[in-house]
Amino acid sequence: MLRSIGQWLDQRWPFSSLTRLTLEEEIPGGARFAYTLGSGTLIVFLLQAVTGIMQLFFYVPATDYAYDSISFLRTKVPFGWLIHGLHYWGANLMVVLVVLHICRVFLWGAYKRPRELTWLGGTALFLTVMAFSFTGGPLHWDQRGYWAGEVGTSIAGTAPVVGDLMKRILRGGEEMGPLTLSRFFVVHTAILPPALISLFLFHIIAMRRFGSVGPWTEAKREPKGPFWPDQVFKDAITGTAVFLLLVGLAAYLPPSYSGPADPLDTSYVPKPEWNFLFLYQALKYFQGALEPVGTMGVPAVLVLLLVLLPFIDRNPERNPFRRPVAVFCAFVLAAVITWLTIAGYRSKGFAQPGVKAKPQTSLVTRHGKDYIDIVLSVLTPETARAAEVPSALEKGAAPGAEDPDIKKMSGPPGIAAYSIGNAERGAALFRKHCSQCHGPEGVNKNPNPGSNDGKIPDLNPIDREIYSDNPDVFASHIDHFIQHGSVPEGANPVIRMPAFGDTNTLTQPQVSNIEAYILHLNGIDRAKIMNPGMRPRSFFGLLAAAYGLAALWIGGLWRRKRL
Repeated sequence: MLRSIGQWLDQRWPFSSLTRLTLEEEIPGGARFAYTLGSGTLIVFLLQAVTGIMQLFFYVPATDYAYDSISFLRTKVPFGWLIHGLHYWGANLMVVLVVLHICRVFLWGAYKRPRELTWLGGTALFLTVMAFSFTGGPLHWDQRGYWAGEVGTSIAGTAPVVGDLMKRILRGGEEMGPLTLSRFFVVHTAILPPALISLFLFHIIAMRRFGSVGPWTEAKREPKGPFWPDQVFKDAITGTAVFLLLVGLAAYLPPSYSGPADPLDTSYVPKPEWNFLFLYQALKYFQGALEPVGTMGVPAVLVLLLVLLPFIDRNPERNPFRRPVAVFCAFVLAAVITWLTIAGYRSKGFAQPGVKAKPQTSLVTRHGKDYIDIVLSVLTPETARAAEVPSALEKGAAPGAEDPDIKKMSGPPGIAAYSIGNAERGAALFRKHCSQCHGPEGVNKNPNPGSNDGKIPDLNPIDREIYSDNPDVFASHIDHFIQHGSVPEGANPVIRMPAFGDTNTLTQPQVSNIEAYILHLNGIDRAKIMNPGMRPRSFFGLLAAAYGLAALWIGGLWRRKRL
């Protein structure tokens, strides 16, 4: 029956011809795992397409909701952690595979005549993958992605003549904002995917035109081996191993939360994604009038070298040991890029291009003295949602109202209560704004004369009436205090909790970071996965076991065939 259906389809569509075109090929020297880098890149791209589409069902491309929508996917949607983790690590691995594939093609001399178009197609693929990486980061609209986009577009703005126009096109105006996110979203999801698919087809067709180049020595090019099933089998092994690796990374090294984007936090020193660190570091050596050389000249030279390589190196020799000049130059270039990448990773960064600090003032009362501090807010409370609270709060009391030392307070939770902050950033903010009263790491060392309790409440550990093992509930309890403040019961308490949110002393992203840190002090992860579907490490263990059993079964079949 299946054969009849196949014949019926083949009579109406060229399945047999396409199958022969795709699978029937003789590989000089036989199948090799070294040839799986290209197919591995294609497999990762297909995985990126699937996980990207799945994320679109939850992602909201708006500055007020982008970060929280991704956080919701990762923590509340079953297997959302897997979807996002595969997409995040797949994007990184795709860059690695493309670079390794380019290196392999260079060493094999597979860019030489008559395969120039194959090389040019691969170069275009590499640049498109880099564009994917650049446009994908800001879509999170978190602190890291926002400032990476700010720096990247500012760098483009330093280009001679067309720089300002380029920056305006990328941002949709002078500043990063809703139009920036919209444009990056359109480019990332609507323009680059069809471009990459077209380039894949072009690259594969160009490669099929002259076939695989094979080993560089004539003796190793014989005998030839078939693409199907030998090379396809090795491609399948590589693809399966790549998928297992990505699941392992998603389970054991989930993407970190850098906190919601805060355009007013100019103290944050950003760095681009690792694959742009070499350029980031190189810019430090081109300051002042030489800045365009670093921002535009260096990338342009690197791209031109890739494009013109087949036309510069016309020597038909493919053996790398007989091409000492070309191989040495490539090695030096790779060493320089690697060194710049490592130096960029270890560096402390430098000021954000085109970003200036804004005047910030506010009034904070402590021990009867006025302190000048940060004041500005980027988010409004209109989108605040109702929080799950204990019975004391439902009666209109503040968290911990059972404690007679704390007065009642009113007011809804702020937006910060519903955003997953970054505990590391929160620690720095806590030291600056909170440790003078609550002590280092939330361990109170200060008395509070005039209050009934006589001291400032500890945060580490925090009052059990405020604590909850549910991160959302815990954060909403703390948020009431940080947003609206509190006045301890007593004749004349010296120290009063300032209303950091109501007075705009702290931005909402800063508040969410502080809340993440306080949760961390009490052993609660603000980014805890509430609905995993299956615990990440258990899922990876089950998948690895299934992969191992399948490998043993296939290995047994292969051995029986050889016997």
